[in-house]
Amino acid sequence: MLQVKNISFRYKKTEVLKNISFKVEKGEHFSIIGESGSGKSTLLKLLYGTYDLNNGQIFWKDKTILGPKHNLIIGPEYMKYVAQEFDLMPFITVGENIGAFLSNFYPEEKQKRINELLNVVELVAYKNTLVKELSGGQKQRVAIAKALAKQPEIILLDEPFSHIDNFKKQSLRRSLFKYLKEKQITCIVATHDKEDVLSYSDNMIVLHNAKIIANNTPHSLYKNPENKLIASFFGEFSEIENQILYAHQLKVTDKSNLKATVKSSYFKGNYYLIEAELNEEIVFFESKYRYDKNKNVFLKKVL
Repeated sequence: MLQVKNISFRYKKTEVLKNISFKVEKGEHFSIIGESGSGKSTLLKLLYGTYDLNNGQIFWKDKTILGPKHNLIIGPEYMKYVAQEFDLMPFITVGENIGAFLSNFYPEEKQKRINELLNVVELVAYKNTLVKELSGGQKQRVAIAKALAKQPEIILLDEPFSHIDNFKKQSLRRSLFKYLKEKQITCIVATHDKEDVLSYSDNMIVLHNAKIIANNTPHSLYKNPENKLIASFFGEFSEIENQILYAHQLKVTDKSNLKATVKSSYFKGNYYLIEAELNEEIVFFESKYRYDKNKNVFLKKVL
């Protein structure tokens, strides 16, 4: 298990993280969310030993994770970290990058391992392509495969699909997270995308103002968002009568005490997202139909 005990960190005089504590079990998928600048990437770097802590301790099982004051080479051997900047060798092939740290004494096993990971990140056809010829999204996938080559006990992923287009993102996400679960590799993901979290994470924390403001399962936090910041991560929402409601929890009805005026309609595929004004506040609701601007509608809560 990973244990983070009351850690704090600051850049010069700026406090980035304060009194952070949580634990992650072996094989667990754990997500870190928060606004830009909330400390997600910094927290991953602290877990990897990139920086020295100002306070607190980090343990993986019975081993203390220490920073550069204690280690000539940062990063424990049992852990891999995939940053948003990719550590790849551009003038060798995709396959050679993935297998760079695998033993050459067992060439057949090495190629089998490379092929397995090419399949996981959906780059089989690019095995013999030079990395410098790849797109940013393809390089991101190579970096993930390279990090997994020696099957670490724990992998840290910083916005792992940020460079990958929507044509590949969904299938890659399923393939990667399924593989990590099957191999019981502990996975900690810093992300701004709810699709990385809802279907895959066992637990998640929310960072805000240098602190953890929520620590629970995605299901619990989605169903009962403790504040507007958490609700905004999961989707469009409104606050009506001191109650947070997602857009799908408001529907048009024949008559109610919630009379709203339509401002805009946004086509979303199988529904329209309607932006409206209610008591001088903006609200959002879902509808099968598009509504004209300035049309008055009555809304009801559907919980």
